[in-house]
Amino acid sequence: MATTRKLKLFNDPIYGFIRIPNPQLFKLISHPYFQRLRRISQMGMSYLVFPGAHHTRFHHALGSMHLMQQAIQVLRYKEVDITDDEASGLLYAILLHDIGHGPFSHAMEHSLVNGISHEELSLLFMEQLNKELDGELTVAIEIFKGTHPKKFLNQLVSSQLDMDRLDYLKRDSFYTGVAEGNINAERLITMLNVVDGSLVVEEKGIYSVEKFLMARRFMYWQVYLHKTGIVAEQLLIRVLRRAREVHANDGSLPASEPLRYFLANEVDRGNFTPEILLKFSSLDDVDILSALKAWQHHPDFVLSELSKMILNRELLKIKVKNREVSEKKFDKIKSDCKSAYQLSDKKVTYFVFKGAIENRAYNREKENINILMANSRTIDVAKASDHLNLDALSKTVTKYYMCYPKKSVT
Repeated sequence: MATTRKLKLFNDPIYGFIRIPNPQLFKLISHPYFQRLRRISQMGMSYLVFPGAHHTRFHHALGSMHLMQQAIQVLRYKEVDITDDEASGLLYAILLHDIGHGPFSHAMEHSLVNGISHEELSLLFMEQLNKELDGELTVAIEIFKGTHPKKFLNQLVSSQLDMDRLDYLKRDSFYTGVAEGNINAERLITMLNVVDGSLVVEEKGIYSVEKFLMARRFMYWQVYLHKTGIVAEQLLIRVLRRAREVHANDGSLPASEPLRYFLANEVDRGNFTPEILLKFSSLDDVDILSALKAWQHHPDFVLSELSKMILNRELLKIKVKNREVSEKKFDKIKSDCKSAYQLSDKKVTYFVFKGAIENRAYNREKENINILMANSRTIDVAKASDHLNLDALSKTVTKYYMCYPKKSVT
C-alpha cells in the first residue's frame, strides 16, 4: 500500500501555516533543548504591562524561520547563489539563534550565569547539537558566528535588518496590541538583494525601511523600555541576588534542583562545562515563578517582600527623567526608606536604586542598512532617505530612572 509524506505544519497567528521543510528541522524542533523555549517568555516581565504578551521564544523562533524561508526564495529568484547546504544552514541558524535564552529572556541574562550573553549560550547549544547530529549544523554555526565566506548569510541572521528583528517587531506588536510596531515584513523581504556579497534593500523598499526603523523606536520606548517593565525586571534581578545571599547563609532555600545549583555556584565563561550546559537547559520561567511563590513566605524580609511585589504586581514606584537624579535627593530617599522599613545600608539598596536606559533605533557605526539605487550605487538609508528623522534615529537617547517604595517617600 502506498504511503504519502505528511507536511509538518504549525498554525501561527501572525503568518498562518508555517511549514517545516525537512525532517531534520523537525527533529531539531522536537529536541528538549528547543522545546524548553515553550517555557521561556519572549518579552520577560512585559506581561505585567501588556496582558497579552505571554508569547514565547518558541513562537518567535518558528516565525523567524518562516521569514527566512521567504528570504531564501526571494534571493534565489533574483539569482543570488544560495546552495542547498547554505539554505539549510540559514534555517538551522535562525531557528536556534535564541536557544541560549534563560528564564524570562533578557530580564535575567546575567543573573544566573556571569558574563556570558545569550548569543554565546546559543552557540554552545548549537555546538552540542552539532555533535549529536554528526556535523549537520556545521554550516549553520559558521553563518551564526559570521565566519562563513558569504557575508550576506550572516546578515540574514544577525544584522540591523535580519529575520530575527522582522519577526519580533511584528509579533510583539501583535501580542501587546501596540499597533505602531506592526511592520510589513513581506514587503521588506521582497525588496532584499545582494550586492558585492552584502545584503541590500532595493530603492523601492526605502519607505518600508523607514517604517521599520520608526517602528523599532516606538516599540522600544512604548514597550521594551516601558517604565513598569523596567522596574519589574530590576526587581527580578534583585530577587535572585538576594536569594544567592540567603542560600549562602543557610543552604535551605526552596528551589528546583537546577535553580538551586545556579544559586549556590558562581558560573562564568571560565568554568562553563557541558555538564553545566545540561543543567542550564533544565531552567525556564517555571523554575523562577515557583521559587517566587515559595520565597514570598520566607522569613527574610527582603526576599519575601521582593517576591510579593512581583507576584502581586505591587511594584516600586519608578520615575524616568531626561536628567539623572541628584545624589542629595537620592540619599534623602534612601534615608527615608531606611527609617520607614528599619533597613540596613545594604538592604535598602534592594528597594531604592537608579539606572539608565538607552534607545538607538539605527546604529550606523555597527553595520549600515544599504539601499540599492536605480543607478546601481549603494548608499546608507539615512542618506538616501528624505525623512529627516532617520538621522536622529542613529543617535543614542539616554534617560535615567529611579525606583523606590511608594509608602516611604512623602
